[in-house]
Amino acid sequence: KNSGDALQSNMKKNRDLLEQLDEKGKALALEQERLSKSAQRLQELEHLIAAKEASMKKLKETLSKALNSFEGKGLTVEQKNGKVYVSMENKLLFNSGSWAVGPEGKKAVIEVGKVLGDNPDISVLIEGHTDDDGFSSSGPIANNWDLSTKRATAIVAILSENKAINKQNLTAAGRGEFSPLASNATADGKAKNRRIEIILTPRLDEIAEMLNEIH
Repeated sequence: KNSGDALQSNMKKNRDLLEQLDEKGKALALEQERLSKSAQRLQELEHLIAAKEASMKKLKETLSKALNSFEGKGLTVEQKNGKVYVSMENKLLFNSGSWAVGPEGKKAVIEVGKVLGDNPDISVLIEGHTDDDGFSSSGPIANNWDLSTKRATAIVAILSENKAINKQNLTAAGRGEFSPLASNATADGKAKNRRIEIILTPRLDEIAEMLNEIH
């Protein structure tokens, strides 16, 4: 009788262990499936990021070609951090203390606009920058921040004339003297700091969605 009871007890324990093993097997299979899907989505994400990077490289090359005649006149085009930066020194765009864009500068901005019109999904941030020289007289300009904002808005106004550009993608910002490229202790440094930067960013909605799915 004792042997029979022990056998029944062992058989029950074995059944319980088999059930637990089966549950763990199912859980492991589900986890492997989840990891497989995550790996697939990660690969898709890597391909998408690479495609975005390639499209920005092409955009940079297109802009460099379109603006070739302005390089050496205070205009540079570079790609960094997944974005494209078009930087224009004030000598190409504005007279001192003014936010009216001169004819040569307007030609450069129009050329940028033509490229942007062919790339409707690019977000465009126009930043105005100044040196640290202040204003001593009263007038329509309150300070460098005010001037840098008006200059950024003047560039937006020219870009907006191009009907192919989606105005919802345009943002104007003034940063005054607070994001210098060089020291304001020299005339050359001040000249480098007085500039407009047009910062082009690809749309990242798809990437953000994929990241959420992976997590």
